[in-house]
Amino acid sequence: MPARFPGTTTDSHSRRPMTVPRPPRVVLAKVGLDGHDRGIKVVARALRDAGMEVIYAGLWQTPEAVVRAVADEDADWVGLSLLSGAHMTLVPRVLQLLRDAGLDHVGVLVGGIIPEDDVPQLLALGVARVFGPGTPLPEIVAFLNQHPLGGDAERCLG
Repeated sequence: MPARFPGTTTDSHSRRPMTVPRPPRVVLAKVGLDGHDRGIKVVARALRDAGMEVIYAGLWQTPEAVVRAVADEDADWVGLSLLSGAHMTLVPRVLQLLRDAGLDHVGVLVGGIIPEDDVPQLLALGVARVFGPGTPLPEIVAFLNQHPLGGDAERCLG
Protein backbone atom coordinates (compact mmCIF):
# COMPACT_ATOMS: atom_id res chain seq x y z
CA MET A 1 0.00 0.00 0.00
CA PRO A 2 1.50 3.39 -0.90
CA ALA A 3 2.10 6.01 1.74
CA ARG A 4 -0.66 8.54 2.22
CA PHE A 5 1.73 11.43 2.60
CA PRO A 6 4.58 12.32 0.22
CA GLY A 7 8.01 11.45 1.58
CA THR A 8 6.76 8.92 4.14
CA THR A 9 6.57 5.16 4.23
CA THR A 10 3.97 3.05 5.93
CA ASP A 11 4.17 0.75 8.91
CA SER A 12 3.12 -2.76 7.83
CA HIS A 13 0.90 -3.30 10.90
CA SER A 14 -1.09 -0.12 11.05
CA ARG A 15 -0.66 1.37 7.59
CA ARG A 16 0.08 4.70 9.27
CA PRO A 17 2.84 6.90 7.90
CA MET A 18 6.06 6.05 9.75
CA THR A 19 6.41 9.69 10.75
CA VAL A 20 3.50 8.99 13.11
CA PRO A 21 4.76 6.65 15.82
CA ARG A 22 2.78 3.46 16.14
CA PRO A 23 1.48 2.44 19.54
CA PRO A 24 3.39 -0.20 21.48
CA ARG A 25 2.57 -3.81 20.53
CA VAL A 26 2.25 -5.92 23.67
CA VAL A 27 1.88 -9.69 23.90
CA LEU A 28 0.37 -10.78 27.22
CA ALA A 29 0.52 -14.39 28.34
CA LYS A 30 -0.15 -16.68 31.27
CA VAL A 31 2.88 -18.94 31.44
CA GLY A 32 2.80 -22.37 33.04
CA LEU A 33 -0.12 -24.09 34.69
CA ASP A 34 -1.73 -21.09 36.36
CA GLY A 35 -5.39 -20.92 35.39
CA HIS A 36 -6.43 -17.58 36.88
CA ASP A 37 -6.62 -14.96 34.13
CA ARG A 38 -8.95 -12.24 35.37
CA GLY A 39 -6.09 -9.85 36.21
CA ILE A 40 -4.29 -10.18 32.89
CA LYS A 41 -7.56 -9.62 31.03
CA VAL A 42 -8.13 -6.41 33.01
CA VAL A 43 -4.59 -5.26 32.15
CA ALA A 44 -5.14 -6.17 28.48
CA ARG A 45 -8.30 -4.08 28.38
CA ALA A 46 -6.60 -1.10 30.06
CA LEU A 47 -3.69 -1.19 27.60
CA ARG A 48 -6.06 -1.50 24.65
CA ASP A 49 -8.20 1.36 25.95
CA ALA A 50 -5.01 3.44 26.19
CA GLY A 51 -4.45 2.90 22.46
CA MET A 52 -1.89 0.09 22.56
CA GLU A 53 -1.99 -2.96 20.31
CA VAL A 54 -2.55 -5.92 22.64
CA ILE A 55 -2.33 -9.60 21.80
CA TYR A 56 -3.50 -11.92 24.59
CA ALA A 57 -1.90 -15.32 24.07
CA GLY A 58 -4.08 -17.01 26.65
CA LEU A 59 -3.73 -19.50 29.47
CA TRP A 60 -1.25 -22.33 29.94
CA GLN A 61 1.39 -21.06 27.52
CA THR A 62 4.84 -22.60 27.31
CA PRO A 63 7.85 -20.27 27.17
CA GLU A 64 8.42 -21.46 23.58
CA ALA A 65 4.87 -20.56 22.54
CA VAL A 66 5.18 -17.12 24.13
CA VAL A 67 8.40 -16.35 22.27
CA ARG A 68 6.88 -17.60 19.02
CA ALA A 69 3.91 -15.24 19.55
CA VAL A 70 6.27 -12.34 20.26
CA ALA A 71 8.12 -13.01 17.01
CA ASP A 72 4.96 -13.58 14.97
CA GLU A 73 3.33 -10.41 16.28
CA ASP A 74 6.46 -8.24 16.00
CA ALA A 75 5.89 -7.19 19.61
CA ASP A 76 7.75 -4.46 21.46
CA TRP A 77 6.84 -5.92 24.86
CA VAL A 78 5.84 -9.20 26.41
CA GLY A 79 3.96 -9.24 29.68
CA LEU A 80 4.04 -12.46 31.68
CA SER A 81 1.51 -13.09 34.41
CA LEU A 82 2.36 -15.70 37.04
CA LEU A 83 0.54 -16.60 40.22
CA SER A 84 1.86 -20.14 40.57
CA GLY A 85 5.25 -19.47 42.15
CA ALA A 86 7.13 -20.75 39.09
CA HIS A 87 8.41 -17.31 38.08
CA MET A 88 12.08 -18.07 38.87
CA THR A 89 11.94 -21.00 36.46
CA LEU A 90 9.67 -19.73 33.69
CA VAL A 91 10.80 -16.10 33.37
CA PRO A 92 14.52 -16.94 32.92
CA ARG A 93 13.50 -19.50 30.28
CA VAL A 94 11.48 -16.89 28.35
CA LEU A 95 14.37 -14.41 28.58
CA GLN A 96 16.84 -16.99 27.25
CA LEU A 97 14.54 -17.98 24.40
CA LEU A 98 14.08 -14.32 23.45
CA ARG A 99 17.87 -13.90 23.31
CA ASP A 100 18.28 -17.11 21.31
CA ALA A 101 15.66 -15.91 18.81
CA GLY A 102 17.37 -12.54 18.37
CA LEU A 103 14.50 -10.81 20.17
CA ASP A 104 16.51 -9.27 22.97
CA HIS A 105 15.15 -5.86 21.92
CA VAL A 106 11.73 -6.92 23.25
CA GLY A 107 11.04 -5.64 26.75
CA VAL A 108 9.77 -8.06 29.39
CA LEU A 109 7.26 -7.20 32.10
CA VAL A 110 6.20 -9.55 34.87
CA GLY A 111 3.01 -9.33 36.85
CA GLY A 112 1.31 -11.39 39.48
CA ILE A 113 2.27 -12.63 42.89
CA ILE A 114 6.04 -12.23 43.01
CA PRO A 115 7.77 -12.24 46.41
CA GLU A 116 9.63 -8.97 47.04
CA ASP A 117 12.88 -10.90 47.55
CA ASP A 118 12.66 -12.21 43.96
CA VAL A 119 12.10 -8.86 42.26
CA PRO A 120 15.80 -7.77 42.27
CA GLN A 121 16.78 -11.15 40.80
CA LEU A 122 14.23 -10.81 37.99
CA LEU A 123 15.41 -7.27 37.24
CA ALA A 124 19.03 -8.45 37.17
CA LEU A 125 18.07 -11.17 34.68
CA GLY A 126 16.66 -8.54 32.31
CA VAL A 127 13.03 -7.98 33.30
CA ALA A 128 12.25 -4.29 32.83
CA ARG A 129 9.58 -4.04 35.52
CA VAL A 130 7.60 -6.18 37.95
CA PHE A 131 4.00 -5.17 38.71
CA GLY A 132 2.43 -6.74 41.78
CA PRO A 133 -1.20 -7.24 42.75
CA GLY A 134 -3.10 -4.00 43.09
CA THR A 135 -0.81 -1.98 40.82
CA PRO A 136 -2.93 0.90 39.50
CA LEU A 137 -3.64 0.40 35.81
CA PRO A 138 -2.58 3.98 34.97
CA GLU A 139 0.88 3.13 36.36
CA ILE A 140 1.29 0.25 33.89
CA VAL A 141 -0.02 2.38 31.01
CA ALA A 142 2.29 5.26 31.94
CA PHE A 143 5.31 2.96 32.04
CA LEU A 144 4.62 1.61 28.57
CA ASN A 145 3.86 5.07 27.20
CA GLN A 146 7.18 6.31 28.57
CA HIS A 147 9.00 3.31 27.04
CA PRO A 148 7.04 2.37 23.90
CA LEU A 149 9.88 0.29 22.47
CA GLY A 150 10.88 -2.57 24.73
CA GLY A 151 14.61 -2.17 24.18
CA ASP A 152 14.47 1.42 25.44
CA ALA A 153 13.36 0.38 28.92
CA GLU A 154 16.71 -0.80 30.22
CA ARG A 155 18.37 2.49 29.31
CA CYS A 156 15.48 4.46 30.80
CA LEU A 157 15.31 2.52 34.06
CA GLY A 158 19.04 2.36 34.73
